[in-house]
Amino acid sequence: MDVYTALADPTRRQVLEQLRGGEQPAMHLVRQFPHLSRPAVLKHLGVLRDAGLITQRPQGRERLYRLNAQPLREVDDWLAHYRTFWTDALNRLEQHLEENP
Repeated sequence: MDVYTALADPTRRQVLEQLRGGEQPAMHLVRQFPHLSRPAVLKHLGVLRDAGLITQRPQGRERLYRLNAQPLREVDDWLAHYRTFWTDALNRLEQHLEENP
């Protein structure tokens, strides 16, 4: 699974957001999504792991998950081209608004 496909799902993006605060046990993550079943959350974790966006390690009977932001660098590099477009567009809008109050 590639990074873009993994990021396409809003639930997986929410999981990544949860992991921004640090390593968390699987069951803690499952509880953050009461509208989803445990297997569904674990499947999302698997997709994120396969894409390299998270890592897991065992601790006793639990699995701990951690964000791996390195693959997001590729996404950021790709978005940089579009950032320029939006910056230019917003600058033109600002100029237009200043000239036409």
